[in-house]
Amino acid sequence: MKTEMDALMKNSTWEKCIISKGKKPVGCRWVFTIKYNPDGTIERYKARLVAKGYTQTYEIDYSETFSPVAKINTIRVLFSIAANKQWPLHQFDVKNAFLHGELEEEVYMEAPPGFTEGFKPGEVCRLKKSLYGLKQSPRAWFGRFTIAMKKYGYKQSNSDHTLFLKQRGKLITCLIIYVDDMIVTGNDEEEIKRLKVNLFSEFEMKDLGRLKYFLGIEVLKSNQGIFIFQKNMFWTCWQRQG
Repeated sequence: MKTEMDALMKNSTWEKCIISKGKKPVGCRWVFTIKYNPDGTIERYKARLVAKGYTQTYEIDYSETFSPVAKINTIRVLFSIAANKQWPLHQFDVKNAFLHGELEEEVYMEAPPGFTEGFKPGEVCRLKKSLYGLKQSPRAWFGRFTIAMKKYGYKQSNSDHTLFLKQRGKLITCLIIYVDDMIVTGNDEEEIKRLKVNLFSEFEMKDLGRLKYFLGIEVLKSNQGIFIFQKNMFWTCWQRQG
């Protein structure tokens, strides 16, 4: 919980204020989860402060909420191309992704449970950044990420807006993102390194190295191709053509 609060403070997620007349703050709560490694062992324990978005009112503290989600077929096609072309598969993770999204609406939130000291009577949080649980948070974060990718010279795919592409002659770099997890592949090693530097300077990122686990799917790469495995469901293999 302390780690989460430190991240929220570092990102200037809110400012304390007396709520405006006629405004009602949304509540918030702590959600605790256990993150697992692909082999089933515990990786870490995580606490996240989540806004009670279900108490928000349309056209008062939120409007548009739609945000695109990566299509599983796009991911499978990307794996297939990477296997046939022998492209590397890199994986990055954005820490507290939603906190990078800027809020356009006027949203107030109650003081976080367990951290109310320092709040005067009647004081609440005036949210400046999107927070997990808010209805508009996914849209705000994806909009922020899209602006950054276009700034780096990438174009969105017309068939899947979560896929970003950049071509330099015969070289190409592909990035696909699912909320805060992303896969980067292609045959332009120089651009992949540049993209990593840009992303890490723009957002708080974590380099997960070679792709091993994505959306509950275990990924194994070998000279024969790429195997993907989802426990109790299926095994799939794309073999590199001769």
